[in-house]
Amino acid sequence: MMRSVIAGVGSCLPRRVMTNADIAKIVDTSDEWITERTGIKARHIAADDETTKSLAVEACKRALAHAQTDVSEVDLIILATSTPDHTFPATATEVQAALGITQGSAFDVQAVCSGFIFALTTADALLKTGQARCALVIGSETFSRILDWTDRSTCVLFGDGAGAFVLKATESQTQGIMASKLRSDGRYRDKLYVDGGPSTTKTVGLLRMEGREVFKHAVVNMAEVVEQVCVAAGVKATEIDCFVPHQANKRILDATAKKLGVSPDRFVVTVDRHGNTSAASIPLAFDVALREGKIKRGDLVLLEAMGGGFTWGAVVARY
Repeated sequence: MMRSVIAGVGSCLPRRVMTNADIAKIVDTSDEWITERTGIKARHIAADDETTKSLAVEACKRALAHAQTDVSEVDLIILATSTPDHTFPATATEVQAALGITQGSAFDVQAVCSGFIFALTTADALLKTGQARCALVIGSETFSRILDWTDRSTCVLFGDGAGAFVLKATESQTQGIMASKLRSDGRYRDKLYVDGGPSTTKTVGLLRMEGREVFKHAVVNMAEVVEQVCVAAGVKATEIDCFVPHQANKRILDATAKKLGVSPDRFVVTVDRHGNTSAASIPLAFDVALREGKIKRGDLVLLEAMGGGFTWGAVVARY
């Protein structure tokens, strides 16, 4: 059976760390207020010379080194982002050029915080059908560029960063992506969106969110899609060794674990140090979990996310 195997993982964070105390100097908030409601203590903020592309390139280099894979093997690059370097070309093509890759294809995927799940599922389909053999699947964001730094309900939540997987088409009965589920429902667009765009306001715009509504839908949607993808993979949620969820809010993670009847200890949590890095959060969290020994070869892992749109999805894989 041809499967897409996670051969390597890498990540990159901007140099600057912004703590809750730092944010309290900008807007009317406090470390206690932010921590109690989100679990976030700090996040990384990109400097002017750190872009979605530059963070992605470094994450890819680290993932390729981890996979012991040369760039000459890569014939597909899919980059999930809501904060591209330019309206076009796709940032993935800029990453391709920066890595010195001239073969294969490269394109962006836009599904906000679910972007990495959508990108991973797309890469998996292309690898399984033989259209590529080795893919770089990336989540990279500079969300600090689209935040309203006067809105304490949103600016405290987000951070910047990038993460990448090297995905290889491999004949395997034991490793690789086993199942995925993607969902979206455009009726909830106004719950989480950016109030600008080239075709409408001719501006980039700023992020707007109805936090309580997003929280409510996130818990329900996450639990539902996790159950669905487990059925598709032929496993039970209780059999999953490690959950790697989108890092939006610690309370969402705890509520989802409770709804699934799974111990929160099996959920990777990095939101406290990274904040919500949108499409980058899952590969970032996966890389941290690997380095901290929480994920080991052979583990059954489940990746899940929900983002603006609404979009949501999950992937089950044997690492």
